[in-house]
Amino acid sequence: MTDRAIIDWPAWTDSPPGRYVLDWEQTQLDRVVSDVFGYHALQLGLPQLDALRENRMPCRGLVLDAASGASAPYTYPRTARGAVNGTSGAGDVGGDHPGTAAQDASGLHAPGGRSAVWCDLLDLPFEAQSVDLIVMPHTLEFTSDPHRLLREAERVLMPEGQLIILGFNSLSLWGVRQSVGKMAGRPFVPAAIDLIAFTRLKDWIKLLGFDLERGRFGCYRPPLASDQWLARYGFMEAAGDRWWPIFGATYMIKAIKRVRGMHLVGPLKVKKPVLAAGLAPVATPNTRNHTE
Repeated sequence: MTDRAIIDWPAWTDSPPGRYVLDWEQTQLDRVVSDVFGYHALQLGLPQLDALRENRMPCRGLVLDAASGASAPYTYPRTARGAVNGTSGAGDVGGDHPGTAAQDASGLHAPGGRSAVWCDLLDLPFEAQSVDLIVMPHTLEFTSDPHRLLREAERVLMPEGQLIILGFNSLSLWGVRQSVGKMAGRPFVPAAIDLIAFTRLKDWIKLLGFDLERGRFGCYRPPLASDQWLARYGFMEAAGDRWWPIFGATYMIKAIKRVRGMHLVGPLKVKKPVLAAGLAPVATPNTRNHTE
């Protein structure tokens, strides 16, 4: 893990390639989370994205980690770790309680209608099977143990809960430039660890019992540093979706937690017997009018 990658993340999101990536990711998230229902939803890291703004769950939380570059530029407030908006309820992920945990010395706030939760992302302070939706935008690329973070997400998600992951695609032009740049000490995209391939991430989530519901790639323009040059390659968006979709700079995965042996209980529907055409049901004897 390099300090440079963590420090550069807030500045990178304000750069032309950073805005280009975040705009695509925000559009995808707005479309996907609007159809997810329940009570509790969490966004882990990356406050530059408002991943839950189109979601209508009553309790939505932004989970930040003082040790993670994905939580920059927020700084850890002077409250107890694991506090929610200045309260100590570790199991509460929502509610509009007044407090200071969502604000730092720079006056930065969590998005409206959210609660800020400060904790270790590898040890989430939530009960097992208590959350309906978790969004992890580039969070796996900043944690020291992505496997453990995925296991924590699986633990707190309810059966049939949904997990959305966004990340940089290592099998892309951006991934190639990132690999070459890291060897030269000048990485193109900020990440504390190596980029995680889409195929590898699919294997990880399947081992945890998730079913992949949707996967999408985006941002097909070359890794360029100016708005002018990025605009010149705008034609590659439609071409990439059609001809080389797996080589997009970023990807989004939507997965559902399955619990084997569990069956959803619903209203029991009794099917009426279907009679063949032209046949009448056999008459049953009436005990009161029946004579021997």
